[in-house]
Amino acid sequence: MKITFQHKDQNYETDLSHPLDISIPLKPGAHSVNCFYAPLMETAPVIAGDFVGSTAMGGPVNFLNIRLNPHGNGTHTECVGHIAKEPFTINQSLNNFHFIAKLVTIYPSRDVNNDRMVLKKQIAEVLQSSEAEALIIRTMPNDELKLQTNYSGSNPPFVHHEAIKYVVECGIQHLLIDLPSVDREEDDGKLLAHKAFWQYPDKVRKNCTISELIFVPNGIKDGLYLLNLQIASFEIDVSPSKPVIYDLKKI
Repeated sequence: MKITFQHKDQNYETDLSHPLDISIPLKPGAHSVNCFYAPLMETAPVIAGDFVGSTAMGGPVNFLNIRLNPHGNGTHTECVGHIAKEPFTINQSLNNFHFIAKLVTIYPSRDVNNDRMVLKKQIAEVLQSSEAEALIIRTMPNDELKLQTNYSGSNPPFVHHEAIKYVVECGIQHLLIDLPSVDREEDDGKLLAHKAFWQYPDKVRKNCTISELIFVPNGIKDGLYLLNLQIASFEIDVSPSKPVIYDLKKI
């Protein structure tokens, strides 16, 4: 199904029958993405008396309990409740689900401390003010190992807080990235990038979100897309999520 709409005085067309899924599938076991030493995702059938919630075990239906940590087990979208003392929830914070998004590709820089980070100057080269509502950052190198990497203890790349401040100045409300966190894995609880994005605690951007551990295949080109950001209706700070983007064509 094709739809048309206008953005910044430009008319666009997109085909909703051709989605590009940029989420990482959630699956149990060690062969899945993991970070911050989170327990691996697990599933187990409900067992009650003679009932077994597994067709493989002879039960009439599959009826599974799931244990997961959204922040550590896969693609997730979080709100300011992730760092706030106040009880913000993702279900209350995210109440629109379609956005104009810009996909950019960046090779994180390495500093004298061997940290790899996305810098302000790198984002300033690819993003202008009011260009989009959402920013999708694909970091290089990029391959399907990102679908099953265990990042715990590896000091993966992150985003410098000055880069985040620039993103906010450009009007970005939703940031999506293929890293475990916008902040350094171990930063003594400073969370400078998270705080800069949500402007917490002074001018809280309570309807803005960060999505982490996405995966954008190399075949998807940089540029503007229509983003559909899908979550479960969890009344906590975070939800597993399924960001889907659609090609935009100028008309």
